[in-house]
Amino acid sequence: MPEIVTIGLDIAKNVFQVHAVDRSGRIVLRKALRRSQIQSFFSALPPCLIEMEACATAHHWARTLMAFGHAVRLIPPAYVKPYLRRQKNDAADAAAICEAVTRPSMRFVPVKSPQQQSTLMLHGARDLLTGQRTALINALRGHCAELGIVVAQGARNTRQLIALIHDDTSPDLPVTARIALQPLAAMLIGIEAQIAKLDKAILAAHRSNPVSLRLATIPGIGPIVASCLSASVPDAGLFQGSREFAAYLGLVPRQHSTGGKARLGSISKMGNRHLRKLLVVGAHAALYSMKSGKTRTALAEGTRSLLAKKSFKVVAVALANKMARIAWAVIARSTAYEPGSTGAAGRRPHRRRAQTIRP
Repeated sequence: MPEIVTIGLDIAKNVFQVHAVDRSGRIVLRKALRRSQIQSFFSALPPCLIEMEACATAHHWARTLMAFGHAVRLIPPAYVKPYLRRQKNDAADAAAICEAVTRPSMRFVPVKSPQQQSTLMLHGARDLLTGQRTALINALRGHCAELGIVVAQGARNTRQLIALIHDDTSPDLPVTARIALQPLAAMLIGIEAQIAKLDKAILAAHRSNPVSLRLATIPGIGPIVASCLSASVPDAGLFQGSREFAAYLGLVPRQHSTGGKARLGSISKMGNRHLRKLLVVGAHAALYSMKSGKTRTALAEGTRSLLAKKSFKVVAVALANKMARIAWAVIARSTAYEPGSTGAAGRRPHRRRAQTIRP
């Protein structure tokens, strides 16, 4: 077999497509492999560069191939799309992946460790259960409202409905309705117990991670946001600066500029949706505290001055952008956040400069 330098690998559940080229870019191999053939095929190959799309199971296969001595690069699927020629199929996808990696401006996704993926699984499971809890609460409220039973807003007040459903002596709820709502109430109680269990696991993962502990020193970032950030962004060096990191999270205005005229709209909402949502929710909580005037830091003063000109939610998104930029600095400089009155969190520090983050 001719020398293989670069391989584009299109992964799937059972059938994998290999597209290999030599040093001059000439195609030397096109082959479809079954899942059971992957390890034996790549273990017999001399070390080469292998590219895959950063999709489901990509991190597992990247770790597996790296154990055989290969260099592995994960590419965001959106960056592969422009190199796809004509019709889409597995062979064309593998060729596009192989072509995309040769671009000098291409960006890659870091390979996550099993521990980092496990931490993100905690967040994924919690987010799924939280959505189911919200659906159950809405269902209970809606059904009870049909009978004129309404309680105050808030998840805590749903306990009144659950107590009413389990009270067989209450005349407000017919027997048939009680039979229909008791399974929903039982599911809601069970889901709340599972969410509490996941919260404890996330807190334990947060306390065992020094990067997550440093991120939690930032206003608006608690154990949940910090652990998700530390697991999602293992290497801050992949971004040129804090502004690029905020753009990666979709917290910057969407551009539609031409002819030298800048046109900016709402935020782009690109990148990690779950992480962006956590930052915006944390920014809302921090903004309530800063709005009271008790916090006397440069970040709080700037936020209050912006709040005098913009609406609350707009300022919350702007604060989430600022939190993301500070978080990048915390990860890049390996130091905790220190509030101050001068300086910029997103500025790349000089080696001789004191390792202090001042917003």
